[in-house]
Amino acid sequence: MGKRILVQRRGRGTPTFRAPTHKRIGEVKYRLTSGDVVVRGKIVALLHEPGRGAPVAKVKFEDGLEQVMLPPEGIAVGQEVEVGAGASLKAGNVLPLGRIPEGTPIYNIEGLPGDGGKFVRSSGTYATILSHTPEKTLVLLPSKKVRAFDPNCRATIGIVAGGGRIEKPFVKAGKKYYLAKAKGWVWPRVRGVAMNPVSHPHGGGSHQHPGQPTTVSRNAPPGAKVGLIAAKSSGRKRGKKK
Repeated sequence: MGKRILVQRRGRGTPTFRAPTHKRIGEVKYRLTSGDVVVRGKIVALLHEPGRGAPVAKVKFEDGLEQVMLPPEGIAVGQEVEVGAGASLKAGNVLPLGRIPEGTPIYNIEGLPGDGGKFVRSSGTYATILSHTPEKTLVLLPSKKVRAFDPNCRATIGIVAGGGRIEKPFVKAGKKYYLAKAKGWVWPRVRGVAMNPVSHPHGGGSHQHPGQPTTVSRNAPPGAKVGLIAAKSSGRKRGKKK
């Protein structure tokens, strides 16, 4: 009868596969402001949050509220940040997209006005404002995709701190283990074709091969919708023959 494959075991939600979210410092979201009101705050600490590649900044605002924000490159403890439509154009300040000039690097962009920030949050990343119209603002994302946002969506000026993180090699397996543990990854991951027939649908055989197409239907159920979904092609791309 075999055993449940890894995807099925992970779907149960047991502690083995659950990310340790109780270690997180707090939600990285923008505070709400109204009109052209500018709220100023001071960075009191730069902290590391387990499972997050970029550092986080603890900000204490002038009205006493404390929040966690994504800091930009070059910021330091004691530096002031501003949140609001009338904020100055300085790294670390939060403004609506419609108030930020074209060509400015930004990050932590809201998908909808007031949602606190959804896009471009990884360390070392930034997006660029391309153009403005009264109805929308076009932004070039790190993926090179151009996306239209509501001009009232907010973003932070600058580049997310912690850039260059992925350029440093892991060197040994132990470092990869602790990264995987902090993020709730399944690691190390054994290939299905390397398993026995009872352990995985791709297991067994006289040599390692899946024995069936590895692409998945667009209409597959959630448990089976893993891997190359509705792929037009798979494998290595070969050059055209002359």
